[in-house]
Amino acid sequence: MAKTDQPLLIKRYASRRLYNTETSDYVTLDDIAGFIRDGREVQIIDLKSGDDLTRQYLLQIVAEHESRGESVLPVDVLTDLVRSYTTQAQSVVPQFLAASFEMLRDGQSKMMGGMGGMPSPMAGMPGLEAMQAQQEAFMKAMMGGWPGTPEAGSDGEGGVAAPTEGDKSKELDAIKKQLAELQSKLSGMG
Repeated sequence: MAKTDQPLLIKRYASRRLYNTETSDYVTLDDIAGFIRDGREVQIIDLKSGDDLTRQYLLQIVAEHESRGESVLPVDVLTDLVRSYTTQAQSVVPQFLAASFEMLRDGQSKMMGGMGGMPSPMAGMPGLEAMQAQQEAFMKAMMGGWPGTPEAGSDGEGGVAAPTEGDKSKELDAIKKQLAELQSKLSGMG
């Protein structure tokens, strides 16, 4: 399938069948997942209401892959995502996830381009450890105060020194700065 700038428009009929407007045929969730794996953007619209159902169907594709045992997301990550919907962190989590995946895509592209297309293990990717440390620091900052997780600023003796809003803001600024530096380093690899 040719890669274009326009997303592939899929219409959902009242019968819940999904219709590919480019090829004029019905498609399944597996077909849609294949389009996405091939690098195609997809938009799924309800024919009657005009509502954009893309997010709903993408989540369904992920859920089906996870239920088949094709686990990509660890349980702790799924748990943290659920928690993010019930906390003030919800405004930061989507941007963090988007930035993390963008860095991963950029790093993979540069790694593959620099090696003549030969596959290389992710463990050897320059900057991977820094990216993992960055993500860990961000998650610690975001999860501080959630039940069952150690808070940032814990004294290690069971007592907790609660960070102030100023401390949290400074930590977040430091994380943003480190993320920007890492992105800059990854951009310089090309």
